[in-house]
Parts: sequence; C-alpha cells; structure tokens
Amino acid sequence: MSAIPFFDGHNDTLLRLLDQGDDAATAFVEGNAKTDIDLPRAREGGMVGGFFAMFPPPLKSSGTLTATERNEGKLPAELEFEPAMRSINSMARLLYKIEQSGVLRVCRNAGSLREAIAAGEMAALFHIEGAEPIDLKLDSLHVLHAAGLRSLGLTWSRANAFGTGVPFKFPADPDIGPGLTDAGKALVRECNALGVLIDLSHLNAAGFRDVAATSQKPLVATHSNVHALCAHPRNLLDWQLAAIRETKGVVGLNYAVGFLREDGQFRADTELEVLVRHVDALLEALGEDGVALGSDFDGAMMPRPIKDVAGVPNLLQAMLDKGYGEPLVRKIALDNWLSVVERTIG
Repeated sequence: MSAIPFFDGHNDTLLRLLDQGDDAATAFVEGNAKTDIDLPRAREGGMVGGFFAMFPPPLKSSGTLTATERNEGKLPAELEFEPAMRSINSMARLLYKIEQSGVLRVCRNAGSLREAIAAGEMAALFHIEGAEPIDLKLDSLHVLHAAGLRSLGLTWSRANAFGTGVPFKFPADPDIGPGLTDAGKALVRECNALGVLIDLSHLNAAGFRDVAATSQKPLVATHSNVHALCAHPRNLLDWQLAAIRETKGVVGLNYAVGFLREDGQFRADTELEVLVRHVDALLEALGEDGVALGSDFDGAMMPRPIKDVAGVPNLLQAMLDKGYGEPLVRKIALDNWLSVVERTIG
C-alpha cells in the first residue's frame, strides 16, 4: 500500500464539525466517526495538509432545492452578507481552536506550509467557498486576509454580487449565466494584490473567462474533474483545461462520485478505475505539473474504495499500479499544490 504523503485541495470538514458544538475541536483531534477527516485517520492515510473550506452558511440553512429543481438547473437563492459572515466567523473560530491544540497550523504562505509539514503538524490553508462574506467595498476581504484567508472560491453553486455559479444539473454545460460583475473583477484584482488564490471550482464558464482575462496568477480549480468524461457542469471543458495549462495552473481531482461517473449517478460503488481515468485525462490536458488532489471530503458521497481520508492511499496505489511511477504520484499528491501555492500566495 502506498505511503506517499498528500495534500488535499478541498474539504468541508469544518462545516460538518460545527454540528458537534463545543466538542468539535476535540472530536477532530481525538477521532470523529461523523466526519470523513479527523487527525488520527489523516495521519493513518498520510494527509499532511489541505485547503480547509468554510462554506457560507451551512447548506441546511441556505435554502435547499428539490431533486426536480436541481435537475432543471435551478440555482439556490442568493445569500445576504450578514448570515454569510456569521457562518464564516463560526468556522474560522473552530479552525483556530483546533490550531491551539498544537496539532494543526494555519499557514499563510508556501514556506509556512513546508515548515508545518516538516514539524509533523497538519498544514491548513484558510479557504472560503463562495464570496458572500465579502462586501462590495472589499473591507471584509482585508480583514479576512489579516485573519489568515489565503484562498477564495468566487462562487458556490449560486449567484452572488460577484459572479454566478453552476447548477447541480446533469447532463449540462457550465456555459450558463452571465460573467463576473464589475465588483467581481475588482475582487479578482484585489486578491491578486493580497496573495489570495482564486478558486474556479463552482464558477460558470463566463465567469471563468473573466477571471482568466483579469487575473495575473495561475488559474486553479481546487476540486473539479473532466467534463468530457462526466458531463456535469461542475467539471471542466477542454478549453478551460487548456487555459489552466497556459497559466501553469492546477486542477485538484474531485472524489465526489456524481462528478466522476459517466452516468452522473451518486453511487458509492464507484471503482478507483473511474478516478484514474479522470487523472489520465487531466495529465493529458495539463501535464504532470498541473494535476493534484481535491477530495471534497465531508461535502459529497465518496467512492467506497476510498470512503474517508484513511482510504486515499488506495487511490495513490491505483495510480502506481497504472504505471505512473512514484515521482509522478508524489507530484500529484503533494508537490504540485506546494508549487502553485508558492506562485499564487507567496
């Protein structure tokens, strides 16, 4: 079994931990059957760090859609600034409470990521999924950056003041809805100036084009797959992959079964071969320096051969068995994230 260390491009563990109240930080450190990631299983699997996402607000209070509405491509309702900020504050507090235990470090640049990994601490990047807690004057962006924010997804799968996300519809194309607003383009420029990575996952095609035309940094999709293999709008079209490659950007492989399978079904009995097929396509489109891991742990249904963070070595072993070679698998598992963080955040 593979013993290769890995860095994860996206998890929603903080969101899941919130339900456990005052015991949440202890649950993460000591072990927690209610989440896909906790410290004991992360160490067992070889996870050395990741983008710890904060989703504003928890999905259960954001206005869920019926299955029919999802299939029709309806987007969830837009979210106001104040409830979004309250949600982010709760998850940020939890992240820093875990840091106080001494097992995790919130990192602000590539150097601190490497230091944390060398010290045996979980290296965490403060990520927000959906820019709803950012005001139009961008004052809160600067406050959040001072608090540790280093990665921002402009949208989740809904519209906001900055852009429009893609619906949860299958099959569908991400080329739906308008591009970034003027405020969205200003947000991209300010993130470039501050050293905040822009995450393109969940953003629609027009918004993607606007980021590509506005940003001076490598294009990154932290947890997305290949649309040609699974026609979900959360996945990337050929021209999007080409644009990411042109900027020497990175795509993190998403383990969510509905974004992997050709039939788009949410079935846990999805084999590792399906994931490796997406890795093959990403390598062909992006090259060896452009492919990484972006699990979506605690935010989606996982393939049964992985199940949780302790099962990631099964995926890495499947890549080795495919004949990739250990140097390439180490790039995909860890080195490519460290490289793009250094080139976007510093």
